[in-house]
Amino acid sequence: MSLILTIFGLVFLGELISWIGKSVLIEWCFALYLRIFYPTVAEKQRNLKVELLNTKAEMLKTSAQDQFARWAKLKRKVDKGLADLEKLNSEMASVRTSFSVKFSTGLWLCTTGAQFVVGWWYRKSAIFYLPPGWFGPLGWVLSLPFAPKGAVSVGMWQMASRRVIKVGERAVKEIAASYVSVAPAPVPVPVSDKKTS
Repeated sequence: MSLILTIFGLVFLGELISWIGKSVLIEWCFALYLRIFYPTVAEKQRNLKVELLNTKAEMLKTSAQDQFARWAKLKRKVDKGLADLEKLNSEMASVRTSFSVKFSTGLWLCTTGAQFVVGWWYRKSAIFYLPPGWFGPLGWVLSLPFAPKGAVSVGMWQMASRRVIKVGERAVKEIAASYVSVAPAPVPVPVSDKKTS
């Protein structure tokens, strides 16, 4: 793949992740991660929650005064279930934190880190050359920092790509907003003070 498309793709991937949101991606991928690597723990957590809710509902239906022995047994069962659930939740929280750190690092490496590496590796390369005289004496700005004179550098191409993608995003949002139907505001009906008999 050519350098021009590689850089544009990396910039687009970074912007796409920012549009979706890193926290949303972490939520989706963590749910998938749990289903693949921790299916029994996630199932156990769901079952424990359901069992706990059922036992608590049964306990609330039982009179503490009339059926104290049954109520105390249910109370102990609820307390034990809450302790087990708390232990399971703390284990899942540590798994989630570990996953979040690893996933965020991977996202950074795939987007920003890759852009840095490509920009550094091809810092003296020209993305493409401009015809002489197009920008007059300001043409050298597009070749900053290290590309040959009269060329567009990797850094400038990254900035231009990001700008075009952001303008495209804004245009798509405006077009989508114009197609969204807005419900008409309710019209207040005047109420008369006359009493009818």
